[in-house]
Amino acid sequence: MTGSSQDAQPKPARLAALLIDASMEAVSTAGGHAGGVYLRSSTPGLLRLAVLAGLPGPLFRPWWRLHADRPFPVADAHRLGVQVVLPNATETMRRYPQFAAGLPFQFGSLYVPVVAGSDLYGVLTVLRPSVQDAAEVLPERDRLARLGQDLGAALRNLDDQAAPVAWDDEPLCVRPPAPRPPLARIGRFVWTPETGLVTGDEGLHTLLGVPPTEFTGAVEAFADAVAPSEANRILLALRDTAVGRPPTLPLYLRTTDGELRLMDLWSPYEATGWHPNDPAAPAAPPPGPGPVRGIVLDPGLHATADAAADLLPDGVFCLDREGLIVYANPRAAQLLRRPPTELLGRALWDAVPWLGRPDVEDHLRGALLSPDPVHFHVERPAANAAEPVSLPSEGDWLALAVHPGPDRLTCTVRPASRVADTAPAETPADGLATPAPVYRPIVLAIALTEAVTARQVSAVVMRELLPAFGGRRLAIYLLQDRHLWLAWESGFPPGFLAPFEGVGLDERLPGVETLTTGRPLFFDSMQQLAAAYPGIQLDASEGARAFLPLIASGRSVGSCILGFDRARSFSGEERTVLTALAGLIAHAMEKAQRYENEAALARGLQQALLPRRLSSHPQVETAGRYLPGTQGMDVGGDWYDVVESGDGIALVIGDVQGHGVQAAATMGQLRTAVRAFALSDRPPDEVMSGTNHLLMDLDPGLFASCCYIRLDPATGVALAARAGHLPPLLRQADGRTHALDLAGGVVLGVDGRARYPVTELRMEPGAILALYTDGLVEKPGDDIDDGISALRVALARAGAPAVRPGGRALAGVADRLTTTARHAVDRPDDIALLLATRRTAR
Repeated sequence: MTGSSQDAQPKPARLAALLIDASMEAVSTAGGHAGGVYLRSSTPGLLRLAVLAGLPGPLFRPWWRLHADRPFPVADAHRLGVQVVLPNATETMRRYPQFAAGLPFQFGSLYVPVVAGSDLYGVLTVLRPSVQDAAEVLPERDRLARLGQDLGAALRNLDDQAAPVAWDDEPLCVRPPAPRPPLARIGRFVWTPETGLVTGDEGLHTLLGVPPTEFTGAVEAFADAVAPSEANRILLALRDTAVGRPPTLPLYLRTTDGELRLMDLWSPYEATGWHPNDPAAPAAPPPGPGPVRGIVLDPGLHATADAAADLLPDGVFCLDREGLIVYANPRAAQLLRRPPTELLGRALWDAVPWLGRPDVEDHLRGALLSPDPVHFHVERPAANAAEPVSLPSEGDWLALAVHPGPDRLTCTVRPASRVADTAPAETPADGLATPAPVYRPIVLAIALTEAVTARQVSAVVMRELLPAFGGRRLAIYLLQDRHLWLAWESGFPPGFLAPFEGVGLDERLPGVETLTTGRPLFFDSMQQLAAAYPGIQLDASEGARAFLPLIASGRSVGSCILGFDRARSFSGEERTVLTALAGLIAHAMEKAQRYENEAALARGLQQALLPRRLSSHPQVETAGRYLPGTQGMDVGGDWYDVVESGDGIALVIGDVQGHGVQAAATMGQLRTAVRAFALSDRPPDEVMSGTNHLLMDLDPGLFASCCYIRLDPATGVALAARAGHLPPLLRQADGRTHALDLAGGVVLGVDGRARYPVTELRMEPGAILALYTDGLVEKPGDDIDDGISALRVALARAGAPAVRPGGRALAGVADRLTTTARHAVDRPDDIALLLATRRTAR
């Protein structure tokens, strides 16, 4: 495609073409068998799989969407902007156990960011065969990295402010280039009966091995070149076809070497609609024989193998790497209860819906991603009167084996009695293994180890459990004071769950009874649920429902409700697995409740160490804010204070390294020391030096940063000393805002001989001085200078506070500066903010 034609395409089409070309080239460049591109979406922090090459999309639906903060290699490559090389399954499990638990197969993988300058668009990934060491794939990684940079540059050309490049649709599934040219060869020809001559294309001469200069064109010579031993049969078929009586096609012919060739012919009367055996055709054929068009096909080894497989007593069918059935012998069609016309060219899970189960999908993923054959059993549902093939009416078992290949999967299927008879705990002599569980509990268990709050546990269940069973709705209730309270819900109609909030354990509701009895409840449809609980409020969907008790160590924790969009039945295996998973959820919720209770105590201790009120002055207004981190329950070491100092006022902010009780205790000691020095009206440099010596004497193994400013409210003159802390910000009354360039020394607790120079500055009435800790301006992966610049802009836009006596508008400014941080779900660090402004004189 030329550049001008690409430019003429609409932007979505150009984007899709770029991503598809990059994915195909990545698979070929990195020696992989599958790959794709994850692209940023319009939802912040969410990556979407835009293109998947070489694998069936439906089998990998759980990986279509990925949050950038998850512990997955794609997320790390995007969030950190680094290349990730996983040479084998062992290294994958070591570095990314949650990802490896979801795809526990023998494969390696490469991930490179798609980047252009400072713009990060997504991640280019390739799945490839395992190797022993990452050094073996470094050349492929480098080529893939260059491809990622080229793709990033191309995407930047598509990017614009009105419609930035993003992907919000399902992935495009494409077939990668074949690892070798197709074995089949084809030649086309036309025979004219009036002249007796055959004319063929270049493919015909190549197939027959006869150059055009040596080909006489005689029909007899043509038939002899195609199959010498069957020349008379070919000539008869040509003559019959010329008068509108073609033989049964195609013709299966054998060369002198025994190789198979196929011939197909088209009658000259097909366009007229006439056929000798068609009563609806015109009464008479057109006069005279007409030219015959045809093809000669050398199908190669595949067709020979397929023809041989047609005679096997076991069923054999083949899938390409997109899951489409490309071959099925008669026995496979019989065992799968589908005629060949309903199998060929269709995805396996569409052609045979009862094979679209999570455990079967898991086995197919294993065959697609690893080189080893996969053996498993599957229960075939009972036949019905509409089935085209007559087989026993009861449901029975089939034994399947899937053998991987570079471009297709070869599957065998045969009857089996019961899994218990043919698949004991160990692999039996016939090579068949036990069926995989419907869903691996280890996936959920690993994910739950990283969840510490009830909200995080619920999010993990929504992300890991529901997709495995096709669920769309989730509600988790926790027990408190013999009442159930909603802790999490997703997918239910707005307001639908409100009547069930705070229900007692004496109510006759399925969510209550599953907890009081300890038995899970499964309903295949809403009608079944309504029949069991007459009068219960139902939503408008017709789907199935599962109610699971959350019981940990014999203690009732709550109940879990899973909702499905359509009616469905639950097999015995699914019920067992769901019940076991409910136990994992219950233990995680119990741990989350303990965590939240202990975290509340820790926060109380932390608040007790901070000042209850700030010292006041008639001409100075101050406002302080403290926000604890939410990613752990350790007590932090951030603090702020306002202390009377002679006829002035001291503004203090500090941050002790680390978290925990030790950091909090050190913070309390430093705050007390600074207050004592300030109350004695020591100069700022002596306050810093004295506090530094104290911390060195205490020797807690921690250091601290601090900023100390003594302000004279009458004149506005301020003297400042800084010990490794971030620079304060000053907003002038006219709105101009800048960071103060204060001379400073090293952090406290490192060097007993450190000196802390003093800087003099002036605050005009109405100006705002802002002191802060790094939790307000620092974000993982971002430059802290960018965070300080963002805070400076926010302070400039916050508006001037009231400067009249008694004004309290500074508190509003503090609230606006911490709005984003207050609404953040996960704050990695504590935040302290102290603002001060001079009022006008009375």
